[in-house]
Amino acid sequence: MIYASIRKIKDAEERNRIITKLQLLRSQLDKEIPQKTANNTLLLATWNIREFGDNRKPESLYYIAEIISRFDLVAIQEVAGNKKGLEKVMALLGKDYSYIATDSTEGSAGGQECMAFVFNTNKVSFKNMAGEIVLPKDKLLEGLQFARTPFCVSFQAGWFKFNLSTVHIYYGKSSGVDPQRLKEIECIAKFLTKRATKENFNYVLLGDFNINKTDGDYMKALEDNGFYIPKAIKNHPTDLGQTKHYDQIAFNLQLTDTMKVFQEKEQKSGSFNFTKSVYTESDLPAYLPLFEKKYVENKTDKQIMQYYKTKYRTFQMSDHLPLWVELKVDFSEQYLEDLKQGATSSELPNIE
Repeated sequence: MIYASIRKIKDAEERNRIITKLQLLRSQLDKEIPQKTANNTLLLATWNIREFGDNRKPESLYYIAEIISRFDLVAIQEVAGNKKGLEKVMALLGKDYSYIATDSTEGSAGGQECMAFVFNTNKVSFKNMAGEIVLPKDKLLEGLQFARTPFCVSFQAGWFKFNLSTVHIYYGKSSGVDPQRLKEIECIAKFLTKRATKENFNYVLLGDFNINKTDGDYMKALEDNGFYIPKAIKNHPTDLGQTKHYDQIAFNLQLTDTMKVFQEKEQKSGSFNFTKSVYTESDLPAYLPLFEKKYVENKTDKQIMQYYKTKYRTFQMSDHLPLWVELKVDFSEQYLEDLKQGATSSELPNIE
């Protein structure tokens, strides 16, 4: 992280608040997120950053960048087409980080939204394949493509080579089972499972699936069509109220039985609740003077707090929490053991 620009902030109160809050955030990250390793593990995350354009206070960009910096690879949804907010965060992350992004999705359902992967180039290598997933005619969803086109990129970290696909699934109706949402989840899982089998290659599917609960039709559509989600990931809701499981990280891996990227007893996962450190309820007085009059005048304290929690801070940070997982990416011992047991080249995964 590059903090040099903090000293240029003229307002002493704001400058000191940013410094104090960054210290709190860093302390929370130290406690909740595993330390990065040189070769053994990959810290992978997905984060829907609400309408992430050039629409945030510089203060918020420091906090967003600080969180992203704790991971090796982050999939981000709801990036604005101009990517100005993303570019500002990249400047704070420094030269060790790079990104790959889509163009914006046209149409009312797409919301001019982009998707991006931000990654630490010291740990993660881009393997020269990136593309948006367009369905063949016989696989269309009621004659339509996805509302927001999924994005698939090939990466390698350590021994682990994989295609990483991020989605922002259609939401639709607020209650009941929305048929388009269900169909999109089912379709992307089937499509990538077919590719994984045909290519004998690893696929990781992550992003905002708009899944309310882990035992409903939406999750079943994902798991019944070739993808596996560890229980440790399912245990972590990603809305600010921490009751909804909108975001998920799922796997379809073509590895030997000995090569485990995630083991419940060894690796960790979680959702990072940034509201414990930044934009807390007790911080409301600091931001109250910035609210438009219509959100303050003739409003009760309860109404003002509700606006702050559900609107103001969600457009400064997000209405989603980052979901993350620690993956093992060093298969040295397992590979040697497989060779010792007589495994042939065709039985071993492509990890060169």
